[in-house]
Amino acid sequence: MRLVLNDPLAEVRVTLTAEGGSCARARQVVRGAAASWGLSEDLADDAQLVVTELVSNGIDHGEGLITLTVRRAAGGMLLEVHDESPKQPVLRPVDPGSARGRGMQLVQALSVGWGTKPDDDGKVVWAQLEG
Repeated sequence: MRLVLNDPLAEVRVTLTAEGGSCARARQVVRGAAASWGLSEDLADDAQLVVTELVSNGIDHGEGLITLTVRRAAGGMLLEVHDESPKQPVLRPVDPGSARGRGMQLVQALSVGWGTKPDDDGKVVWAQLEG
């Protein structure tokens, strides 16, 4: 897949189904956008980890289709994942005895900011990365 995004204000939007292959597709979209925008490999790597967590949360805890939007932002990119559930993600303390539950901790660590926005059809969880 090759994305051509010469406009610095361009955005990429894809609709994903709630299945495991959607995380791989989301990573491809993010990597392609980062390359087209001339962003660093380190930023692209971090963004791929973050988008994997956001999409995987949408699959595990959301409802319906998932929409990924990737936007160019000053110094980096903004990732937005929309799902049809109003249930908000929770930043929980890490349980050393559990193999799960670290996703939003990872998002927080790799992002300069993250949050949620409720909307009429569910919510958007976003993360901004710079680098």
